[in-house]
Amino acid sequence: MKLLIIEDDRPLSDTIKDTTKEMFETVQAFDGEEGLFQAEQNIYDCIILDVMMPYMNGYEVLKKLRESQIGTPVLMLTAKDGIEDKIHGFKAGADDYLVKPFHREELLLRLEAIIRRSGGEFKNNVLTFKDLKLHLKNKTVTIEGEPLKLNGKQFDLLEYLLNNKDVILTKEQIFDRIWGFESDTSTTVVEVYASNLRKALKKSGYDAYIQTFRGLGYMLSDTGEGNE
Repeated sequence: MKLLIIEDDRPLSDTIKDTTKEMFETVQAFDGEEGLFQAEQNIYDCIILDVMMPYMNGYEVLKKLRESQIGTPVLMLTAKDGIEDKIHGFKAGADDYLVKPFHREELLLRLEAIIRRSGGEFKNNVLTFKDLKLHLKNKTVTIEGEPLKLNGKQFDLLEYLLNNKDVILTKEQIFDRIWGFESDTSTTVVEVYASNLRKALKKSGYDAYIQTFRGLGYMLSDTGEGNE
């Protein structure tokens, strides 16, 4: 899963990154403008958002995200513990609120709860779709108990599709999520990997569950109406 930390205190940001490294691949932003730009890519499973930051505060960042219909779960961090600050955060669209300083265990529990409420996976290390099981911990896939060999990016693509079942993922979203929007390659690589993933799934018939939307992207669906 992918986590965005928007926090201008670099030592604290690094501590959070280290604390969550077993659960998340992490991207860090150190001011409100940079954080908003990153969050608008809409490729993250959760955002940790500080309130007091240069250029744009956390409330402003969150307000703009929600106005853009980006519903990524947000855990707000603040040194303030007044009820008015919490009300402000929740009204802006925050999913939870954590006051500094905080314990490592509390941070992890709150992240776990947010992810669970949003329908995502956290401690469950297996994603399931029909008879397909994707094991996050050892990066393996089985269909009806038979192993399916996938390379790293194919595995990541399948994981992203499974975590967003019945949601159309644009090629740009997939590219930004898996390759990183600062990658030197282009979005055409998504088509190549989607095609290769289909080929790997074809023997079991699971290629049919990946639908292509021409010029837009891909979706994993129960309907089995996939097309190239």
